[in-house]
Amino acid sequence: MSQTSIQQLDEFGQSIWLDYISCEIMATGRLKKMIDQGLRGMTTNPTIFDKAISQTNNYDECIRKSSEGGGTTFELYDNLTVRDVQSAADIFRPIYEKTNGLDGYVSLEINPELAMKIEDTIAEGIRLHKKVNRPNVLFKVPATEAGFPAFEELIAEEINVNITLIFSPEQYEKTAKTYLKGIRRLLQKGGDASKVASVASVFVSRIDAAVDMLINDRIKNEQAEAITFRLQALQGKAGAANSGIIFKKYSDIFSGNEFLNLKEKGAKVQRLLWGSTGTKNPAYSDIKYVTELIGKNTVNTVPENTFNAFLDHGAAQEALTSDTSGAGSILRNLAELDIDLETVFAVLLKNGVASFEKSFRSLLHSIEEKVNLLKPA
Repeated sequence: MSQTSIQQLDEFGQSIWLDYISCEIMATGRLKKMIDQGLRGMTTNPTIFDKAISQTNNYDECIRKSSEGGGTTFELYDNLTVRDVQSAADIFRPIYEKTNGLDGYVSLEINPELAMKIEDTIAEGIRLHKKVNRPNVLFKVPATEAGFPAFEELIAEEINVNITLIFSPEQYEKTAKTYLKGIRRLLQKGGDASKVASVASVFVSRIDAAVDMLINDRIKNEQAEAITFRLQALQGKAGAANSGIIFKKYSDIFSGNEFLNLKEKGAKVQRLLWGSTGTKNPAYSDIKYVTELIGKNTVNTVPENTFNAFLDHGAAQEALTSDTSGAGSILRNLAELDIDLETVFAVLLKNGVASFEKSFRSLLHSIEEKVNLLKPA
């Protein structure tokens, strides 16, 4: 049987993970089929769980039975999400073992309401790690000023982390250095670095959406045709260009002596993970954020429709290399045209943290509504 395009990506050196979870995708065998087609992992977040619970009846029976025993809405949420993540991790376990811990992971978000509370995030990460009790689960922490020390501590405690909501190259560089610091601390106290995995999740399409909005606003008021032309040429380019710069930093850091010394003691590369890779603008290709982000030793986590689209008409062709001249030119042009990416990054990070917290509250509300709806008359 010929390879699928997803399997070709895997052979090239990029892993495709699914940005989605539901009990239905596991129960029907759809997830297993996608694994057979080349899928290598899964990421989740409160928004995904909220949609699965509020927009389907797949969880109704489980919620009804679980709520009979009493308990808080948070406890019910905790049990539902941990159960799903455990089930998915078990399905991916053969991939985890076959790849010696490179792939086969499932991510679970630490309570977003704790995002600005360092000690609480650490305690919740440790609690979830013990409750989930699977070696192939990553716990998600935002790449914020409060998130970095929590991330470092969890790595030092030999807990897998997906550090997320990365937008800027500087934010990424701090993420990678924090990972290395956590690994050093782990080794200093006699821990096993080979048992720890981490990914650095860089969000992409949100950057294009924000920058394109700024460009469109500028175009509306621009009188000079030449400037309008330059602005139009930059639409949809910021996300991939920024990713190219980050990819170069990643390649440099994890080929440098600081990491290589740790690698000799068992440390794994903290792989780059491209997130927010579903196409939001219908004018762009439905596989834009897969095609433009193909780079060795990286992960791309995609919605199911993007996975299927790449299966249908995608090609495994390298897009990211050590040559950043094209990416640099795009970013310089944006700066010359007064498109301030640093401001964009800061706003996206702030909004991202707020959005995850809002989704978490919505998820708890959806569970509470289901409990009330399913109560016997």
